[in-house]
Amino acid sequence: MIRQLRGHAIASLIFVGSLLASRVSHAQIGGQQAFSFLNLPNSAKLAGLGGANVSSRDGDATMLYGNPALLNQEMDGTLALGYVDYLADIKQTTAAYVFNTEHAGRFGVGLTYLNYGNFEEFDAAGNSLGSFSVNEYAVGVSDAYTSGNFVLAGTLKLGVSGIAGNHSVAALADMGALFKHPTKDFNVGLTVKNVGYQLKTYTGAEHEPMPLDVQLGASIKPEHMPIRFSLTAHHLQQFDIVYLDPNQRGQLDENNNEVKPKKTIGDKIARHFVVGGEVILSKNFNLRVGYNHLHRRELRLDTRSAGAGMSFGVMLRISQFQLDYTRAYYHASGASNYFTVARNLNSLFKKN
Repeated sequence: MIRQLRGHAIASLIFVGSLLASRVSHAQIGGQQAFSFLNLPNSAKLAGLGGANVSSRDGDATMLYGNPALLNQEMDGTLALGYVDYLADIKQTTAAYVFNTEHAGRFGVGLTYLNYGNFEEFDAAGNSLGSFSVNEYAVGVSDAYTSGNFVLAGTLKLGVSGIAGNHSVAALADMGALFKHPTKDFNVGLTVKNVGYQLKTYTGAEHEPMPLDVQLGASIKPEHMPIRFSLTAHHLQQFDIVYLDPNQRGQLDENNNEVKPKKTIGDKIARHFVVGGEVILSKNFNLRVGYNHLHRRELRLDTRSAGAGMSFGVMLRISQFQLDYTRAYYHASGASNYFTVARNLNSLFKKN
């Protein structure tokens, strides 16, 4: 009875989160929200599949960041540590640990820390006042409940953002659901991410909205094929997420008149989708590739894309360790490197 009540409670949270998502304003997503770092892919697998995935289910504990309903038995006792080398001095570290309890369900604990480096401060006259740091982090606890072919889960998170000694604090929640086919390698996932409220603002400023993101996706591995395909739709709470720079110069027509870029229905739809693929060569060696159309359209240069929106990754198991690496291309100025190492601690303790 207790497990049934917990399952109904999580389902209610998902429903309420969906209602909240449907009522957000129709402003563009960029620069309109606080704690946007929570939408960054913070593991090698997530980045390798295009930056968003709610349905690829295996033993990778870091997938709880994509959808807490992806928690499963293969992750039990697994500790995963991740590191991301972004552009300039921006670095990100993550940790995830999954364990199962007899009565309270399967739990996952996650921590992500983002450091933007040090910046030099100047007064109005241009005199140096020293340096200051900028960093953000979030800690979360996830709980997942499995009933037949369905998994319901939720995550409670605390986010903190700091700039030069000033801090902003937010309380947030993720709600997720997953359907796994009883006989085939086919999953459908849904998650409502970052539903929350800014508890403390910078210097008494107005409260800002959280980076809400409703995602729906599916993964399938056709029988007798070593490939798993994933398709994920994000920001479903807002149809128009296209941003056109008003200062961008348009092309000239035959009459030498400037023609400004215009939004199209096709582009509005395409920017919602992320495509990912996993080439499963063996249980110890996988390859990954991802494509994020929103990243490609927003981060490409006027003259070339330079691979923006593409990501390539590899998974290798050596002894008891799983090593993941992804190189994700966001801009012509360079790519980001994602590293994740994981080990099952249960086997370590049993051996000793």
